[in-house]
Amino acid sequence: MFGYIFNFFKTGPDRPAISNNPEVIKGLYERHRLSVFLTVTFGYAFYYVARINFAVVKEPMLEEGILSAREMGFIGTAFLAVYAVGKLSNGFLADRANIRRFMGFALLGSALVNLLLGQTTIFWVFFALWALNGWFQSIGSAPSVVSLAQWFSAREIGTRYGIWSASHGLGSAFTFFFTAAAVEVVGWRFGFWGPGLLCAVVAIVMLRTLSDRPQTYGLPPVSEYKDDLPADTEVAADAHCADGKQAGVGGKQWEVLRNPAIWTLGTASALMYVARYGINSWGMLYLQLDKGYGMAQAGAILAVYTGGTVVGAIISGIVSDRVFNSDRNRPALLAGLVNVSALLLLFLTPPGNRFLDTVALGMFGVALGILLAYLGGLMAVDLSSKRAAGAAMGVIGGFSYLGAAIQDTVSGVLIESTREMVAVGDEVLWFLRAGGMDFEPEAQVRYCFEPVFYFWIGCAALSVLLTLTVWNAKPCRE
Repeated sequence: MFGYIFNFFKTGPDRPAISNNPEVIKGLYERHRLSVFLTVTFGYAFYYVARINFAVVKEPMLEEGILSAREMGFIGTAFLAVYAVGKLSNGFLADRANIRRFMGFALLGSALVNLLLGQTTIFWVFFALWALNGWFQSIGSAPSVVSLAQWFSAREIGTRYGIWSASHGLGSAFTFFFTAAAVEVVGWRFGFWGPGLLCAVVAIVMLRTLSDRPQTYGLPPVSEYKDDLPADTEVAADAHCADGKQAGVGGKQWEVLRNPAIWTLGTASALMYVARYGINSWGMLYLQLDKGYGMAQAGAILAVYTGGTVVGAIISGIVSDRVFNSDRNRPALLAGLVNVSALLLLFLTPPGNRFLDTVALGMFGVALGILLAYLGGLMAVDLSSKRAAGAAMGVIGGFSYLGAAIQDTVSGVLIESTREMVAVGDEVLWFLRAGGMDFEPEAQVRYCFEPVFYFWIGCAALSVLLTLTVWNAKPCRE
């Protein structure tokens, strides 16, 4: 059984050269490259549609008493803990997988889980299903990057990776804007049913438009096709690259695990993800309960944030490749400082100032989009062999979502710990009774987000400091 599953998802064998005619090879190559690039970019965006939707439905589920903030934190942690383990293991598997099948069936599984989630109100059932969704979701990122590394050369991947990173923001913006608007009209269940149906359709499309490695179609490796083979003096730019130069995929993956700079980047990314998922998971609730926005208004503001991540992701590769000569450290430092400043601005802005809230979240989004490209994978891929790009993404992803998982429980506990019942004030009660409304109004629930913001901002600042420690790490050109 397991052997059949493994064989079904593993990459196909290399085929003999399909042609010696350069024009025939170019035509086939460019067709596959365009299809792969568009599919991983827009396909991965829909992974987020089936992931961020839980953040949208938290307020109505909290209001209806279906789940408490503490239970939501546990559910979020279950998802992210499974996601972290899945990112690590599936990253290593992605280097050996048929990306078309691996990504397509994973999104289909996530879609089916979301359809089931719309049917239940039982905490433990919700907990188990959302954790299962975490496993399917963990398959999306590393295969996307492996596919880009298989079809685009070392001189091209920086810009393509940056544009692909915009898929995070595209999917999140769609969710915060359209899913939030639909939930406000139809109800919280549609927050799962809608994304489930949509992602099932996208998964079927992905199974037709993604591609396996070039060699499985009788095409040459991309380094040969683009004449991007590194010079002998460049291959061993660092010791970890030299050690794994002649090794197979397993040896190159082992070199990723032995590289201390990648572990440092993973820790920095984990801290950055605390702030990222703090806003992703709790930002909607924060804007509604602390800032006083309605669901549609909060969703629109968060759509600006996610739109900012699109901008940041797109410019990240272009800026590093063309302005900083492929150096990621300097723009990562600048983005980290803006990231912390934006969180401070959002926290310090009093309720009722929509312009400043939107500016703060827009700044946060642009900075986060850049950091997701660099800390979230590209800096680690730069330090690794391209045959181990999935392993590098797996290590970074495992660290990142372990941080995000811890964040969800800590944030939920911190928010729940400030919960208090607030009665209507005497002045308001006198006014109501003076108008002939003689009743005892129910106390209202209030939450304070100050402790959780200290947590998010502190982790974002520590991430900046850790990133500085890998300033002099050398890239691997293999």
